[in-house]
Amino acid sequence: MLYQRTLAKKVTVTGLGLHSGKKVTLTLCPAEADFGIQFTRTDLPNEPAIKASAVTVGATENNTTIGSGINSIHTVEHLLSVFYGLGINNVLCEIDGPEVPIMDGSGASFVFLLKETGITSLNTSKKFLVILEPVRVELEDKWATIEPSSKLIIDSTIVFPHSLIKKQKKVFEFSCQNFISEISRARTFGMLRDVDMLKRRGLIKGGSLDNAVVLDDFKVVNPEGLRFQDEFVRHKILDTIGDISLLGYEIAGKITTYKSGHNLHNMLCRKLLETPSAFEIVSASSLQKETIEAFELPQALAPAFH
Repeated sequence: MLYQRTLAKKVTVTGLGLHSGKKVTLTLCPAEADFGIQFTRTDLPNEPAIKASAVTVGATENNTTIGSGINSIHTVEHLLSVFYGLGINNVLCEIDGPEVPIMDGSGASFVFLLKETGITSLNTSKKFLVILEPVRVELEDKWATIEPSSKLIIDSTIVFPHSLIKKQKKVFEFSCQNFISEISRARTFGMLRDVDMLKRRGLIKGGSLDNAVVLDDFKVVNPEGLRFQDEFVRHKILDTIGDISLLGYEIAGKITTYKSGHNLHNMLCRKLLETPSAFEIVSASSLQKETIEAFELPQALAPAFH
C-alpha cells in the first residue's frame, strides 16, 4: 500500500520573496489525510485559507500565484514541486506575506528542510490521477500535452536566443530519488539585460546571484557557474512538476512541453479537468507496481508511521 504523507512536525523558515523583495516567514504544519496543500496568510487573519489547486491559480506572469486580490500567494511553484517530489500530500502553509521565499532559486533548500523535519505516513491510501486519453493546449508557437503513461514522465524542450541555452531538451522519468538528484537543485534563471525591465514592472525586486542563474550576453555571471550543464531545462521541469501538482493527485501520465511556461501549464491542467473522459481518479492499491515504486523515498527520507 502507498500511503498519503505529511510532515513529522512543524517547521519554520524565513527568506526573501523573489518578486516582492519582502522578508517573509513560512511555517509548514502537519495536516490530516485528504487535507491537501493549503496556504493561509497570517498577516491577513480574517481571510480564508487558499487551497493549492489548478482552479485557484490567478496570475501566471513569471511565477504561479494562487488566490486573488489581496488574499493571494505568489511563487508557489518551487515549494509545491518539492512536496510532489517527496510524495507529501497534506500540509498547512502559514505565511506572513504575499510570496513564498525564493531561497536559493531552486527546490534544494526545501528538500533539506523537509529531510531535517521528517516525513510521516498517514493511514490513508494515496490517490492517482490516471490519464486515459491525450489532452493538448497551444498558445502561439508554444504547446503542452498530457497522454497515457504508467508513471509521470516529463519531456521538456526550451528555446532561448542565448548561446549558452539555445534549444535544450530533457526527458525526465519521475521518481522521488530522481527528483532529488536530477531536478530539485536546478535554479531559476534570467537575462541581465531584462533586469531593469522586470523591476519596472514590479518583478524580481528580491532577485540576486544568491537566488538565480543570471546570464549576460555571453556567459553565466554567477561566480560558481552552473550546477548542471542543462540546468535551464531542468529548472523548467521543476516548475512543470510544481504547476501540474496543482491537479491535487499523484499523476500517471506523460507530459510533453515545448517553450512552455506557468500559463500554459495551468491551461493544460484546466483543460484536462474540463475533459472528464481524459482521466480517472483511482486508489494507489489498484495500480501497477512500477507506478507505485516511483514514490519510494531514499532511506534517509523514508517516512515512519504516525
